[in-house]
Amino acid sequence: MKIGELIQLLDETIANVKIAIIANQNRAFESPHTSYEFTQRALELQEDLDDLMKAREYLSKFDPEDEAENHFSEEELREFLKMLELLRNTDAHVY
Repeated sequence: MKIGELIQLLDETIANVKIAIIANQNRAFESPHTSYEFTQRALELQEDLDDLMKAREYLSKFDPEDEAENHFSEEELREFLKMLELLRNTDAHVY
């Protein structure tokens, strides 16, 4: 996998997490009984977003045409892709 492809997956994940943050922030105003849970979830997602942004900044230092396997072990890459898939596939409206 090329670094550019990895960055593209990362960008999709970042967009999805941003949508989930907004959805949770909006739902926090729906009811005083659930506002804490939605606010807490938005804060957790914000932490995830911060980590994703750091990863994107780090990856952007590499040539997009480089193979990711040249910079990361197979296990690191597999775990990172698994995490991206989990975050990317979460639906904001489910929260």
